[in-house]
Amino acid sequence: MSDSVKKIKISSYDDLFSPTAADTFDDGTPAKVTLDKLIPFPQHPFKLYQDERMQEMVASVRVNGILTPILVRPTKDNKSYEIISGHNRVEAARQAGLEEMPAIIRQMDDETAIVAMIDSNLRQREQLFPSEKAFAYKMKLEAIKKQGKRTDLTSGQLVPKLNKSAREVVADEAGENYKQVSRYIHLTYLIPELLDYVDQGKLAFNPAVAISYISPELQADLIDVMNIYACSPSLAQADRMKKLSQEGNLDRSAINAILSEPKPQQKQIVFKGDQVEKYFPKDTSP
Repeated sequence: MSDSVKKIKISSYDDLFSPTAADTFDDGTPAKVTLDKLIPFPQHPFKLYQDERMQEMVASVRVNGILTPILVRPTKDNKSYEIISGHNRVEAARQAGLEEMPAIIRQMDDETAIVAMIDSNLRQREQLFPSEKAFAYKMKLEAIKKQGKRTDLTSGQLVPKLNKSAREVVADEAGENYKQVSRYIHLTYLIPELLDYVDQGKLAFNPAVAISYISPELQADLIDVMNIYACSPSLAQADRMKKLSQEGNLDRSAINAILSEPKPQQKQIVFKGDQVEKYFPKDTSP
């Protein structure tokens, strides 16, 4: 690795403002790492920025370079580095034509790396797709559970000390309701096409959670029927399909029957003018 990593010094400005708290996992001096040695984290659940947002990053990198070091860990064969935090920065650097970039290199076991990767992305990204949250929460939950079985990790001992389940820890640290985290995690049982529908807003969140309880084969049938009728199931319809599935009575014909039902019209509440006039000043119109 000596020919792909060069120690660099940080200026006083960078000492104050880079790396950010989210990336400062090590006391070591950042190193310059060649981009061809960087590989994505396995099963990284977050999507790279697209279109305008990525192009803005690329333009910034061309002018300013990479101001905040990424966080990486050596691969087991010590020939490359897994990106823990900074996948978008790496992509922007590649598109900007850089050959190397600053990185904090830290030895981490798999569970610690997963938690660091998830936490840094949850902190830094303002908007997340439901699928990103779903797999992120699931990965972190599994990592914390594994840590809890070990005695050599302080973070693994955290759960019993606080008398919290691993799922509660994930929820608290994400600022989510415990049950909402469980709902997100169950979205990972959706087939990819349906999960894409959730991300695109074609399938609402709560109906999607209910549908995630039916088999992949029936989920595929559901997509076909949705396309035929150009509609998505309501929560009531999704709950009925879930119940029928649990009873062993759900098949394609049942899905077709449910989705072909006319949905009730939303009730409209109309107020007469004299009913609302008293709530407005005389010189204004309600």
